[in-house]
Amino acid sequence: MLLEDKNALVMGAGSGVGAATALRFAQEGAKVVCADIRLDGAEETVRRIQAAGGTAVAVRCDVSREQDTIDAVRTVVDEFGRLDIVFNNVGVPTPRLGDKLEDHTVEDFQRLVAVNFGGVFLGCKQAVIQFKRQGGGGVILNTGSVAGLVAWGGSVYGATKGAVHQLTKAVAIEGAPFGIRANAICPAGMPYTNFMAAGGLAGPPDAMAKVAEQTAQTHPLGRAITAEDCAEAAVYLVSDRAANVTGALLPVDGGYVAR
Repeated sequence: MLLEDKNALVMGAGSGVGAATALRFAQEGAKVVCADIRLDGAEETVRRIQAAGGTAVAVRCDVSREQDTIDAVRTVVDEFGRLDIVFNNVGVPTPRLGDKLEDHTVEDFQRLVAVNFGGVFLGCKQAVIQFKRQGGGGVILNTGSVAGLVAWGGSVYGATKGAVHQLTKAVAIEGAPFGIRANAICPAGMPYTNFMAAGGLAGPPDAMAKVAEQTAQTHPLGRAITAEDCAEAAVYLVSDRAANVTGALLPVDGGYVAR
């Protein structure tokens, strides 16, 4: 029960890493607000948490809209009394798999920045405001990417993740005097999520299994990264076991960036 008596807001909780993490947070004792632009997805995660004996509520949230983020934070406070953890875990991939820099339209660029960087900015901003308002500190966790650490993946996508990494460090330093910690997990490819499907990696189970196998071969450990791998890292970073860890960018990549 690493998160007993903690209240968490998980963005993008309707599928993939967000859903897996919301479930793990609840298993560790947290009460969870599951936010997603697809309310039905968030509600399904809530049903799974409740079926396992946990406590959760669902809200619709478009992370590129500040009022939606304000409302999601307010839901946690209204439902559970205070906010302890915010996991900014919403992102969109390169619109067309394999696009080079010059293939991106201005609209592609603006959407990637608005969601991947803007959504994290808004989530961090509202978390810090609430943490300072209530006192006692708090924890922010962002989803970065290996693509923000090395030139891997789409160029604009990687740039947005690099921005997330820098913002994470800045929030960690600014928040430290107030007991606010901020870290990021940096996954390397998860073909079984809606995020990857949006990047053109959707298909029948056998085809997806082949993609997973090919992805695994790029990792020194030889295993594909799963949403559950990311959820386990997330639990550690938001728990008191990481009480002296802030400003960290934790690769969940099977050793990819260590080579």
